[in-house]
Amino acid sequence: MMASGAMGLLFDISDTFQATLEDVAPIIGTLFFFQYVVLKRPLVNLDRILFGLFMVMLGLTLFLVGLEDAIFPLGDAMARQLTDPAFLYPAGQTPTYLWQDYLWVYVFAFAIGFATTVAEPALIAVSLKAQDISGGAISAFGLRMAVAVGVSTGVTIGCFRIVSGTSLWVYIVVAYVVVLLQTMRAPKAIIPLAFDSGGVTTSTVTVPLLAALGLGLASTIPGRSPVLDGFGLIAFASVFPIMSVLAYAQLSAWLNRRPSKPSKEEGNAL
Repeated sequence: MMASGAMGLLFDISDTFQATLEDVAPIIGTLFFFQYVVLKRPLVNLDRILFGLFMVMLGLTLFLVGLEDAIFPLGDAMARQLTDPAFLYPAGQTPTYLWQDYLWVYVFAFAIGFATTVAEPALIAVSLKAQDISGGAISAFGLRMAVAVGVSTGVTIGCFRIVSGTSLWVYIVVAYVVVLLQTMRAPKAIIPLAFDSGGVTTSTVTVPLLAALGLGLASTIPGRSPVLDGFGLIAFASVFPIMSVLAYAQLSAWLNRRPSKPSKEEGNAL
């Protein structure tokens, strides 16, 4: 059985690699077209570039296979177990399926949203670049924590929306109204970075797990539709980091404007 399982995995990797090659081919074709036809210049270190492209396709292949075999099943399994009536309601207790019965779902959503965001490679790259460009004025660690809090808060509210069955558009409209109001008052230097921070959170680590979590919740909670209610968590994970980063910048600016309290010696001198 192990041999058949290994062969099945190899066939799965082979099929995924072929599909990845077909998806990446237009990108490679565009780059080579502009290099050789438009710019009319040869590529330096062509062998290294080709090797790098092969490694990219191999990495994408293994990543996609890992998503299908681990991340999606794990997120779906956690959602199903946390919403299982046997877990929610001890023996003898009548199921009510009220939103407050799903406390552990909200706790898990906050924790997994925070953890996946902190581990997000795209966010790490952007935060380090922001710290470098700003000369240390923007803290890479502080930016990552602000984004992580925003994502975890958004995912928690998104799970509440699925559990309660309320309309998605209400949350999104209110959230973007808040973002617009914050943008009018936030320091100008942080606004582009805040909006980019909302985009980098929806990347390789966060998206697959949130998609599996949302679909798992909508599939197990009575009265919910995976098509209508299962999607939307990624939208929450995009807008709430913008709010948290803008709030972080506004709080930092307010703290910097506060007059420092004079020390005891200075008070005596006055």
